[in-house]
Amino acid sequence: MTEELDGIIDLALKGDKKAIARLITLVENDEEKAREIVKRVYPLTGKAYVVGITGPPGSGKSTLLDKLIKLARDEGHRVGVIAVDPTSPFTGGALLGDRLRMQRHSTDEGVFIRSMATRGALGGLAKATNDAIKVLDAAGYDLIFVETVGVGQIEVDIVKTADTVVLVTVPGLGDGVQAIKAGLMEVADVFAINKADREGVEIVYLELKMALEFEMDRWKELGWEPPIVETTAFTLNGVRPLWEAIKRHREYMESSGRLRERRAFRAREEVKTIIASSIARKVEERLAGGEAKELIDGVVEGKLDPYSASQIVMEKLKEDLWR
Repeated sequence: MTEELDGIIDLALKGDKKAIARLITLVENDEEKAREIVKRVYPLTGKAYVVGITGPPGSGKSTLLDKLIKLARDEGHRVGVIAVDPTSPFTGGALLGDRLRMQRHSTDEGVFIRSMATRGALGGLAKATNDAIKVLDAAGYDLIFVETVGVGQIEVDIVKTADTVVLVTVPGLGDGVQAIKAGLMEVADVFAINKADREGVEIVYLELKMALEFEMDRWKELGWEPPIVETTAFTLNGVRPLWEAIKRHREYMESSGRLRERRAFRAREEVKTIIASSIARKVEERLAGGEAKELIDGVVEGKLDPYSASQIVMEKLKEDLWR
């Protein structure tokens, strides 16, 4: 299998789309192979710029992204897209709705689009999203869009993935800013009010403007005030100004040194996540063993409290982790 994996990686690095798709499938489904793949491709990463497209369900993220891909291609970018979809209850895979909306780009050799299922992951992203980004980066895609599933205000994991975060909202969500400000308002770099031909767009604009003013001291310190762009993706109105706002934010990130800071933050968070996942797996293995049954029985029978039981398990884990 090692020789076969080496062959797939070599083809992917040459831009073979089938090989790229195969690698992403492997990083989604096989944690051991994911480790090997990332080790191989990681020295070739770091050149791609990642733009996150997030926001509530029904805000038109996919249609807007479809138009942004066109503008990016017109400027010569090789574009990778990871569209995180809800998980199918029947297959466990992505429902593919987002990829269907961008179907016209599927025959473009300079565009690679992949839907990924959340598989129960919170925060709007699939667990393997970061590894899939690394595969696309190494394969030569210099601009990568990540569209989140659209889960509301807890959908803040995108800031651990993207260099620029675009928050898409629409009129008619009720108290829209209240619905999103607890999480997403704090991580968005650019705001897009999509479906701006609807009634109520002025109200949404004012709500966003007022919400940003509450954070004005922080934005002044950073040297960037998130722009608010009104768009109607279906008719292309406002799409180019949104693309220009994304490019301005990239220039700001690169010239101010904030890009390196954000990527350092992401690297730290990714390492922490991998460590936590490894420890959790070791805990599961320990608790599934025969000696753990006596420990759990002690907790159930009240002979041992959960904190003491946890401490015993952690002491045993030290032997596993450091030998």
